[in-house]
Amino acid sequence: MENNIINQTTLNFNIEHKIQLIDDITPFYFTDFGSAYLTDTLDLINKIPDGSIDLVITSPPYALEFKKEYGNAEKKDYVDWFIPFAKEILRVLKENGSFVLNIGGSYNKGTPTKSLYHYKLLIELVEEVGFHLAQEFFWHNPAKMPTPAEWVTVRRIRVKDSVEFIWWFSKTPFPKANNRNILRPYSKDMLRLNAKGIDKKTRPSGHNINPSFSNIDAGGSIPSNVFEDIETDNFLKFGNNAANDKYALGCKQNNIKMHPARYPEAIPEFFIKFLTDQNDTVLDPFAGSNTTGYVSEKLQRFWIASDNNEEYLRGSKYRFE
Repeated sequence: MENNIINQTTLNFNIEHKIQLIDDITPFYFTDFGSAYLTDTLDLINKIPDGSIDLVITSPPYALEFKKEYGNAEKKDYVDWFIPFAKEILRVLKENGSFVLNIGGSYNKGTPTKSLYHYKLLIELVEEVGFHLAQEFFWHNPAKMPTPAEWVTVRRIRVKDSVEFIWWFSKTPFPKANNRNILRPYSKDMLRLNAKGIDKKTRPSGHNINPSFSNIDAGGSIPSNVFEDIETDNFLKFGNNAANDKYALGCKQNNIKMHPARYPEAIPEFFIKFLTDQNDTVLDPFAGSNTTGYVSEKLQRFWIASDNNEEYLRGSKYRFE
């Protein structure tokens, strides 16, 4: 498949509107709404003008106990490694823009205790870089392995980690956001309350419940910061190991190694709908298999993606076929 996967008319449209943001770097491929770059992430972000990005959403390599083939910094060095990226992300964001970071925890080497590296990063992003922590979210990833094996499956003194952190940062305390764009169907209990009606009362916690509580005029329920199943009130499981989507099938058919740590489409879809409008610009500086770009394309947001691994970017093209 050729690098350029759209026609010349669309190329001219994209150059006029978005690709011109990146000077002196040729896209590895581009689509109707975005462009992917095979380059060093800092080199790319340095060329993006101040205040030109509406949303940065990414999942960089975690500081895991064992080195991964896609590259990951040591826990002791992780904060120092990530801060230069964070400062550039803050610079390129619009004043009402947001930065959504998916990151996982890690064990300390040789002991069944957890590292604090991601909490240290959280504090530095707020206190040193200048971000505001708008809200934290939690994702249940059922595809995570029961590791470290010594503590979970051999000695059996720990249980499997399956929750990952998603932190929503903003440039100001009042970023652009609209939860009306991510309303969910009402639960059966809520529909039952609406049909039955409720009387005014005060909960033991002291909260006043008015009859209007059971109204469903808003058109849906406001989601929580835990991705949950409205039928069971349990964690909603988003796996990252799909084997039969366009990306996976394209990689298999063309003998391209799939990215081993891609995240599900549901995550960028939630935040792109929540924090951006149509024709806004989304950046993923650690694109990997470019899930973010693909979802942005579907939602008609302009997107910019970068990664320094050619095989991962080559495989990501199949999302757009």
